[in-house]
Amino acid sequence: MNGDRRPLLFVLLGSALLMTLVLHLLFVPRYLPDDVLLTVLTVGAGWVTYALVFYALGRVRADPESQEFPTMRFADVGIALLLVSLLFMLAFDAFGIPLEGIVGVYALPAIGIYAGLALIGWSIGRRTEAINEIAR
Repeated sequence: MNGDRRPLLFVLLGSALLMTLVLHLLFVPRYLPDDVLLTVLTVGAGWVTYALVFYALGRVRADPESQEFPTMRFADVGIALLLVSLLFMLAFDAFGIPLEGIVGVYALPAIGIYAGLALIGWSIGRRTEAINEIAR
């Protein structure tokens, strides 16, 4: 990456990380038990900022000159992990398993969602950096 754009990437990384922490640590606990709509919106915004953190990390850590063009297999695995984890959470809800009562049951799909988002963001970041290097 060229030197004049790298500070902007670190600003993106820092601000996305800060917003992810603020959304997940301050707003989600405030809205979770009572207001479903605000909880869904807050968690969705948190997922976007979380994926942006890994996008920026993928761009910072990418070294397109020393490796071949990166594949999108990690993004495919991330999308599959994200969708399967969401389906498990929806199935738990459909079977009537309460979120408040059994948090451990929901923990594994939640970890799968965040791992999937991390893989998607990382893969797209690496691919973007490789494409930018080719364009230069």
